[in-house]
Amino acid sequence: MEMKRQDFAYDLPQELIAQEPLEPRDHSRLLVLDRKTGQRSDRHFYDVEEILQPGDCLILNDSRVLPARLYGNRKETGAAVELLLLNPHGHDVWEVLAGPGRKARPGDILTFGGGLLDAEVLEILPGGNRLVKFRYEGNFYTLLERIGQMPLPHYITHELRDTERYQTVYSRELGSAAAPTAGLHFTPELLERLKNKGVNIGFVTLHVGLGTFRPVKEENILDHKMHSEHYELSEETAELINRTRAAGGRVFAVGTTSCRTLESVGLTDGVVKAAEGWTEIFIYPGYRFQVLDGLITNFHLPESTLIMLVSAFAGHQLTMETYRYAVEQRYRFFSFGDAMLIQ
Repeated sequence: MEMKRQDFAYDLPQELIAQEPLEPRDHSRLLVLDRKTGQRSDRHFYDVEEILQPGDCLILNDSRVLPARLYGNRKETGAAVELLLLNPHGHDVWEVLAGPGRKARPGDILTFGGGLLDAEVLEILPGGNRLVKFRYEGNFYTLLERIGQMPLPHYITHELRDTERYQTVYSRELGSAAAPTAGLHFTPELLERLKNKGVNIGFVTLHVGLGTFRPVKEENILDHKMHSEHYELSEETAELINRTRAAGGRVFAVGTTSCRTLESVGLTDGVVKAAEGWTEIFIYPGYRFQVLDGLITNFHLPESTLIMLVSAFAGHQLTMETYRYAVEQRYRFFSFGDAMLIQ
């Protein structure tokens, strides 16, 4: 069945795009959806403690957002320049988005943090991104923490006072250009209560690329070229998932990133093996899930690959009806918005 991009459109009033995170984190609203019966209920995020049962497992993405936006100057002219780090290519070479305009040319030297960090432009890639090689003393990531800025999504126009609010409380592996936002609702206390109840918690790492925000431009969604993201799933997490499934427990992915990681390594019988690599998996209606029993996720942009993934899991018609319901009930949308639990 051919699916059109417009099949995933919905009307969203501007004022429902959350500009700031709620305090405390777990007081966001939670729309619970039963994908078999279509039944919906309006809860709060802390109610996941009631919904998850002993023997279930939660899989969290522990990637941490890089302060990946750098403001500096071209060394020769002093002209202002901005870089957004996208993907590491090894040996201090990164693929970056450069602004303003198309000024950064191969051979140009860019400087940041008053000379603490220099970058030489090596190459212009197809599509306009640049490859640059960084030069610095000390630790690159420590420098980034000092002079880089958090790259908030374009639809968040308010300044974020506490940048840790765009990190999950369990983030530890630096490398994402955007937060795995479904996890922003968890607090250390809620995770502790879930563990005490007998819910097992495992971690994967998938570094979120900015391609996650790239709109689908093709009319037929199958013509869309998916971006590539690096993931890692440990032996320990693989064993936890396999043990959970064998014992009849449910596997819940927190976020589309955890979901994409699990489905990238899930074998046809639902067994998971430890793996590391790059995934370009594109999940849309008609996809047969191998690993997932439940999904916790935020509300996503219209016509995005993320709403397509949710539609694959919950069913296209039910997903679009539920999104319209969420708009009517004035749920908060996108990165700092409310959450949805689908089981």
